[in-house]
Amino acid sequence: MQKSVRANKPKTIKKDVIQIHVLNHQVEKLTQIVRKHKAIYEFLDRVQELKINNYYIGAGCITQTTWNYLSDLPLEHGIKDVDLVYFDDSDLSEEKEDQVKSQLERMFPNYPFKIDVKNEARVHLWYKSRFGYEIKPYQSVEEAIDTWPTTATSLGIRITSDQWDVYAPYGLDDLFNKVVRPNKRQITKEIYDKKVSRWKAQWNDLRIEPW
Repeated sequence: MQKSVRANKPKTIKKDVIQIHVLNHQVEKLTQIVRKHKAIYEFLDRVQELKINNYYIGAGCITQTTWNYLSDLPLEHGIKDVDLVYFDDSDLSEEKEDQVKSQLERMFPNYPFKIDVKNEARVHLWYKSRFGYEIKPYQSVEEAIDTWPTTATSLGIRITSDQWDVYAPYGLDDLFNKVVRPNKRQITKEIYDKKVSRWKAQWNDLRIEPW
């Protein structure tokens, strides 16, 4: 199946005045790697059937698949779950979120990874109880991805109408260079350190940038 590739437009973030570029050849390389991981690619391809609005598959499963490929490890190495994030501010109920998760679990009854689903429109309702501080409601799924813990994992992919959509607000250089760099927009040092400790144990060739 022929796919076309689209990435978010290059943009500048005020912090450190870093110019961000997502190059077409990097996006093409990323999609080629993801295609090689049968379970992840099947999930990406079939989730379209649910007609979920404003969604991405992102964070760890995509980043870690890429690290595994670059490090000549089995593509499933170290992956705990597949994260689907979407944005629906018309229904902030936990029940609706669980309904989406149940649909996916029925679609993939023997899936090798845990399926995790989050409606980013309702994250602010539970964030304080889990992390100890409040956040403002997100206005889009992309705004949520902008706050994810590291530059390499701030990444979302979806397939829509035979087209790959890649949202990578901080570019893909850190991902392909196996650099773990903190994204301080929302998380704390404690959250960052906990994540990188686990990752370093699984991928010992990562270059960890300090907080």
